[in-house]
Amino acid sequence: MQGIRGAITVKNDTKEEIIVAVQKMLKSILSENDITSEDIGAAIFSATDDIKSAFPAFAARQLPGWNLVPLFDAQQLDIENSIRKCIRVLLLVNTDKTQKEIKHIYLGRAAALRPDIH
Repeated sequence: MQGIRGAITVKNDTKEEIIVAVQKMLKSILSENDITSEDIGAAIFSATDDIKSAFPAFAARQLPGWNLVPLFDAQQLDIENSIRKCIRVLLLVNTDKTQKEIKHIYLGRAAALRPDIH
């Protein structure tokens, strides 16, 4: 089992924008790591306190095959000068890939969280 991290930002706190962003991030993680929803043991989402219009897990649940994936939402710590309107995910994935082979995905302004992998 490996952990795969991802994050994305939204411009506006709307249900529609959150759904589109979360699904874009998850589709990118699955594609870049050649995995499917059936490979995921669990998904843990966090969002900054300015995300209030939709649960990230709700957005994930709308994707085909995600109805059986255990999902969990939490609020991100409110750290001074941190990126706002940011949604993060940790996927626990059944895979034979090594940590070096895993591709973590950071989109939008969230790319600043991991400049070492861009």
